[in-house]
Amino acid sequence: MGLPFSKYYSSQDYVGGIQNWKITQSAEGLIYVANNFGLLEFDGTNWERYTLEKGTKCRFVYINSQGRIYAAGQGDFGYFIPDENGILHFISLANKLPDSIRNFDETWRIYQQNDQLVFCTFDDIFIFNQQDEFVRAIDPAYDPESFHMVNHKIYINQYETGLSVLDSDSLKLIRNGDFFKNKTVTSILPVANEQLLISTYNDGIFISTSNGYKEWSPENNDFLEKAAINHAIRLNNGRIAIGTQNEGVLILNTEGNIELHLTNGKGIENRTVLSLFEDIQGNLWLGHNNGISMIELNLPFTHANEQIELPGTGYDALLKNDTLYYGTNNGLYFKNIKKREAELQLVENSTGQVYSIENIDGQIIMGHHNGAFAVSHGKANLLAPIAGTWTFLELRGQPNYVLQGNYKGLALFEKTVKGLKFIRKLDGFQESSRVMQEDQNGDIWMTHGYKGVYKIQLNKNLTGVEYKYYGTESGLPSTVLINVWRVNNRLIFTTERGVYRYDKSTDRFIKDDFFNEMLGPDSQIMSLSEDPIGNVFYASMKEIGVLEKQPNSTYEKHTDIFNRLDLLLNDDLQNLITLEANQVLFAAKEGFIHFNNQMPKTINHNFSTIINSVKLSSSEDTLTLGGRYIIDNTIKFEQPKVKIPKVSFNNNAIQFSFSAPFVEGQNDTKYQYWLENAEPGYSEWSNRMLKEYSNLKEGKYTFHVKAKNIYNQLSEPVSFSFVILPPWYRTPLAYSIYFILLFGVLATTFYAFEFRYKKKTEILTEEKEKELTRMDTELKSSEQEIERLKNEKLKAKIELQNKELATSTMHLINKNGFISHVKTNLNTIIKRSKNQEVKHEINKIIHNIDKNIASDNDWEHFSIHFDQVHGDFIKRLKSNYTNLSPQEMKLSAYLRMNLSTKEIAHLLNISVRGAEIARYRLRKKLNLDRSENLQEFILKY
Repeated sequence: MGLPFSKYYSSQDYVGGIQNWKITQSAEGLIYVANNFGLLEFDGTNWERYTLEKGTKCRFVYINSQGRIYAAGQGDFGYFIPDENGILHFISLANKLPDSIRNFDETWRIYQQNDQLVFCTFDDIFIFNQQDEFVRAIDPAYDPESFHMVNHKIYINQYETGLSVLDSDSLKLIRNGDFFKNKTVTSILPVANEQLLISTYNDGIFISTSNGYKEWSPENNDFLEKAAINHAIRLNNGRIAIGTQNEGVLILNTEGNIELHLTNGKGIENRTVLSLFEDIQGNLWLGHNNGISMIELNLPFTHANEQIELPGTGYDALLKNDTLYYGTNNGLYFKNIKKREAELQLVENSTGQVYSIENIDGQIIMGHHNGAFAVSHGKANLLAPIAGTWTFLELRGQPNYVLQGNYKGLALFEKTVKGLKFIRKLDGFQESSRVMQEDQNGDIWMTHGYKGVYKIQLNKNLTGVEYKYYGTESGLPSTVLINVWRVNNRLIFTTERGVYRYDKSTDRFIKDDFFNEMLGPDSQIMSLSEDPIGNVFYASMKEIGVLEKQPNSTYEKHTDIFNRLDLLLNDDLQNLITLEANQVLFAAKEGFIHFNNQMPKTINHNFSTIINSVKLSSSEDTLTLGGRYIIDNTIKFEQPKVKIPKVSFNNNAIQFSFSAPFVEGQNDTKYQYWLENAEPGYSEWSNRMLKEYSNLKEGKYTFHVKAKNIYNQLSEPVSFSFVILPPWYRTPLAYSIYFILLFGVLATTFYAFEFRYKKKTEILTEEKEKELTRMDTELKSSEQEIERLKNEKLKAKIELQNKELATSTMHLINKNGFISHVKTNLNTIIKRSKNQEVKHEINKIIHNIDKNIASDNDWEHFSIHFDQVHGDFIKRLKSNYTNLSPQEMKLSAYLRMNLSTKEIAHLLNISVRGAEIARYRLRKKLNLDRSENLQEFILKY
């Protein structure tokens, strides 16, 4: 009924060369294409291109179970592997070949057979082991024409000999292999009972039998020969896809019948298909001579539009027997859907807007902008020139009549043997009547697009109508966007805010619990239709879906699969047409979209999110990290713990590029992301595939991202952890330096304060010492003064004592001198006197005088005063020289007083000579040498 959804990528889209020789897919869902400009990679949204070592054309790509991407091209072959930054780079294995065989032309195929890798060129076949070591080369007798791997066997076609199989180091012709001599084999596919289906470039397709080979599809063989088969694959559903040089792509069933034919202008943009690949989501990829196509064969939708010669916006459709009628704004078209070769045709006289198509008693009736028409034998015949015929309603209460709704009201038609016949316009109602239904009571309900609801009743003579208007006062939430539908033989009314039903007992509208529970209390249904087995299809402002009726009369709701129709449906005159059970047409902006409800509606494809790259930026440069890692010799997109990068603070602006390799509705894939330790949680869903962060602080971060595809399928989150190192001034070393500096500053400050304190203390101490010294000095001065005063007083006292002693001594000397003089005079008198009595008396006087002079009382008194003046001289001398006589002690005292010998003689009452003799004797007792002066010794003692 249409063509599958498809997407075409031009060479400008993928920024590569025109020819695409091989397509494959990684476990993560990334698409890889061997292109003239190198290896193309597609993540569902963006294309990336990688070049081989010599920048040559890429002819083949193969991905092994470890994720290593092998590529073959002109004069080279090898593999792509991520470097230390996770970015793919090419390593050539051809460089390991001996020089004698290194100069080959092109490598066209890569196969893994057991533990060996086989690289096939049109000259030699090179064998490598799993350790990337060259094992051997095989040089066939004739140049190979093509290579194929089936059931772990490598088949090689040689134009001169036919089809052979690679057996160890040689080629062995298979049974009846010479059948393909002088033929170009393009594909070999396994089928049931160990049979092989072998396609050739321009000799058709053959299937192996016990007797040889026979044509597989004789009725299509001529067409296939002319189409020139480039490639064929077997799809997961068992069908065969064939890519041709001249006729695009064909889908054949197991019997060899063509079920689908897509070619230039009819489903695809380029008629030459060089390669085919079915991805893990069931989409068929075509590598064209110029461009790449993706055909969504797994969807239950097909699109009937201008590519099948159906122009315009879809309005209404009708299936009668095997003929399908399409009504668009350009006219009415029809086609026999049972005949693949049948072409779509325009109904004559139908050009213009076709609003409705009805099968009334076997007659096709068309509601048209120009009036009501009956369609027969490819021609539309005018029934009534009533402009703007919206719809027709067969009346249950009047089974012979049909009510027509038009721009200006209502008209009545009658069923006759010859078909529908116009009777009259009906009086009493002039509102535009596009949507109408009749209830079990014969009341006709018409809903207006922006005025509300009308309940209409025909008068008895069928010339006019009476009506009652219902608006918000009757329980409706508003008067706009109200439609009436028949579901399960009862009427429901869809509004701006939910589904309502009419309650006859109150003559009001009330909410319909069943549909509001199934569709949502505020759903705004724009179109609704029930198929013959009770499935309810609907389209609302928020979603499109089906309430699939179950055997127990309950309903199961499906919506996700219909998300693929977003933005495709007619948003003017929405319509949903049930053709037959489980077969529905949606009126679309371009033609119609057919939905087959018998195909799976639950999408559970492999769906994952990957982080493609991480860019670390600074003011000077940018470092790009790819998302690939080698873990246990396997390439993965999961970051291992040992690969957490530490980023300098200068690179604290980071950009993440991520994708979800899911091509269906690729522009509707949404993402949520979250930078742990920088954001509180996941963001809102958005279509952004890049996220940038700048001015991140130092610390450990983990970036999380997950995706949701068009079918609301969620991927598992993936993450990337990294560490932003602190700036140099916030590193541990810096903090150590800061600590040391701080310690130094504190220590310096402490020592400065301590120095100041010590200095101050020293100053205070010095000042105190000075003060103490001053005070001590003053004290000493005072003491000295006191001492001086004492000394002066003592000196004065001593002087006084000396004076007294001197006076006493002088007095004593004078007294003794006087007495001696008196005694001398008395002795003279005695000598002169003759009188004895006088002499006697004078002698008595002389005796008393001698007695007075000899008395020690004066000496005792003298010695006391002398010791006080001369520091106990007499006591010390007497203590040290015990052998001194009193007379010698007196002599020593008088010598201490520095008296002359004459004065000493007077005091001792001896002669001067006697005094000198006494001095001599004293020297001896004092044990003085001759050299020592007695006077000086006595003075120093």
